[in-house]
Amino acid sequence: MIDDVLNWFGDPAHWQGTDGVLNRLLEHLGYTVLALVFALIVAIPLGLYVGHTGRGAVLLVSGGNAIRALPTLGLVTFLFLLFTESEISTIIGLVVLAIPPILAGTYAGLQATDHGVVDAAQGIGMTGWQRLWKVEVPISLPLVLGGVRNSVLQLVATAAVAAYVGLGGLGRFLLDGLAILDYPQVVAGALLTTALAILLDLVLAGVQRALVPKGVRLAQAASGKKAKV
Repeated sequence: MIDDVLNWFGDPAHWQGTDGVLNRLLEHLGYTVLALVFALIVAIPLGLYVGHTGRGAVLLVSGGNAIRALPTLGLVTFLFLLFTESEISTIIGLVVLAIPPILAGTYAGLQATDHGVVDAAQGIGMTGWQRLWKVEVPISLPLVLGGVRNSVLQLVATAAVAAYVGLGGLGRFLLDGLAILDYPQVVAGALLTTALAILLDLVLAGVQRALVPKGVRLAQAASGKKAKV
């Protein structure tokens, strides 16, 4: 099987054209990025509002848990029957999947902010808006970006459902390979999906390191050492 998979990757025909690896990778990445952008637009403001004000926390947690329980393939299929449009149904289904991790990370990040620091900021005359953007958001960035990274990993793994409603992406290798019992193609599709997920996570890890203030990273490392002790 290993030799068959290597031979599949070594065949130039599998890398060219609309059905080639490069095109399928770009399609898969496109679905992931588009769904992530819409999820960020919805989840970040909502998570900041609930985390900062404390209003609607119970509804947010219960709603997030309910959304996580939804089967993505079933949701995409239902939306496809509803809209009869593959791209719309797929993107909506992926956005619904991507929102809970980002929402949970944003809310948890703000809730985990040291209340003493927030009170000190209020004591020196900062407004609620200033406390949010100058104190709470920078401190909560590790958890917020952790939620984004978790969401991206889920999106990459689940964007394969696009193939089931006639779209492209790496899911085509899985679906088409199973249809003709071409198992090297199926394994290749799974390996490509895994590689894309790892690559994107490494990129986001670099972004997280660049965005999180050094003081927050040092404080997080110190708290981690204390927890071990």
